[in-house]
Amino acid sequence: VERLSQRRVDPVTGERYHTTFRPAPTPEIQARLRQNPRDKEENIEMCVESYYRNIKELEDFYEDAFYVNADQDPFAVFEFIESCIIKPLPCKK
Repeated sequence: VERLSQRRVDPVTGERYHTTFRPAPTPEIQARLRQNPRDKEENIEMCVESYYRNIKELEDFYEDAFYVNADQDPFAVFEFIESCIIKPLPCKK
């Protein structure tokens, strides 16, 4: 929620910024930044709640899907996904 709710866009250039991780370089740019209504905290929380309400149905529907730990080197993520596509893991039936 914190990461998404702090996103901002410069309406003049279309450049994207983040108030913590990638702040605007000048006070002038910072003053004109706008937040997308979808990035407001209450809207993000509604989406997260909806996700958790529906996660079981999603898991049942995509029962043959595989879990990807994307919190690692992009090359490692790519290699894992590629290996699952080329040589799929046996699935429970």
